[in-house]
Amino acid sequence: MERKVLEVKGIRMSWEEHGEGLPVIYLHGIPTSPGLWRHVVPSVAATRALAWEMVGYGGSIPEGKGRDISVRSQADYLVSWMQAAGVERALLVGHDLGGGVAQIVVVRYPERVLGLVLMNAVCYDSWPIPEVKVMQTAGMLMERLPEKAFSFIFRQFLSQGHDRPGRAEESLAVHWPYYAAAGGASAFIRQIRSLDVRDTLSISDQLSHVKIPARLVWGAADRFQKIGYGYRLAHDLRAPLERIEEGKHFVPEDHPERVAQNINMLLEQLRSV
Repeated sequence: MERKVLEVKGIRMSWEEHGEGLPVIYLHGIPTSPGLWRHVVPSVAATRALAWEMVGYGGSIPEGKGRDISVRSQADYLVSWMQAAGVERALLVGHDLGGGVAQIVVVRYPERVLGLVLMNAVCYDSWPIPEVKVMQTAGMLMERLPEKAFSFIFRQFLSQGHDRPGRAEESLAVHWPYYAAAGGASAFIRQIRSLDVRDTLSISDQLSHVKIPARLVWGAADRFQKIGYGYRLAHDLRAPLERIEEGKHFVPEDHPERVAQNINMLLEQLRSV
């Protein structure tokens, strides 16, 4: 994957890109980055893979300072970037907050979306999760934590979402350096302060009117985004849901082959139309 940068409306937006063909945009969540998709993209054939980096996340953490980095605004940023990058329409693949961004885009900008693949996504009133609500309340105290103390909390938070310990360690090595380079706890607290459940609630009653093909993949053992919400989302989108019994939250890292399989299945569906 090649990292690219484009200035859009005064914001340096970054993404990782590989291949040619039908555009597939990959949307990560918190506390991850485009590296979340490192094991998925190689198994998705004949596409232009674009792993977009949310403003204020990953290597773009500095771009989030002083800006609205809510899920609602990320949807607007994404569409502005698509226009600037010459991507007229794309298949959106979203995890966690990225799944929330994808839902908002498909409701507000349906002409931009060819299809949806969602996994363990925020939706309805499923978020922020209790741990994050505690951090939102204790934000001022957390911001003062030394890097070593915060890195321990970050490791524990990340590991709870993995069912494969080796992948949890790998995930930490991929995503933690962005926080370490950007002030640690302060960057993370800035992100969680931006989380507002009204962003998904405001479009939730319109999901059942979405008329594009979709598929869902969900880790059934996820305690962050529980599978009941996945079934509700699948019902509204009239989409099949693949249940990964042992899967927890970070299925793109722990079960990339299952995610890639569903993306390929939806691509086949789109190409047959």
